[in-house]
Amino acid sequence: MVAVGKASYYATRFHGRTTANGETFDMKEFTAAHRSLPFGTIVRVTNLNNGKMVFVKINDRGPFKKNRIIDLSKAAAKKLDLVDNGIGRVKIEAYN
Repeated sequence: MVAVGKASYYATRFHGRTTANGETFDMKEFTAAHRSLPFGTIVRVTNLNNGKMVFVKINDRGPFKKNRIIDLSKAAAKKLDLVDNGIGRVKIEAYN
């Protein structure tokens, strides 16, 4: 599965809460929310504006805004340089 679209991130407000798969959300971990990929799926996320990439594990559901394809943890967004803008254009590739 490969998709291109907008990514956003979530952090402090959700830190410590339970994710859809029952894990505790840790904004310092490399995790993400996706609408339909199975929990545990590893996804490579590439920022199309700067070429930076990160691997994340899907452990939650979302994003709930129609124009976004993935919600990243703050750690993943930071690695992609998305924190300042809050959103960015990415390519996602699922690996399992």
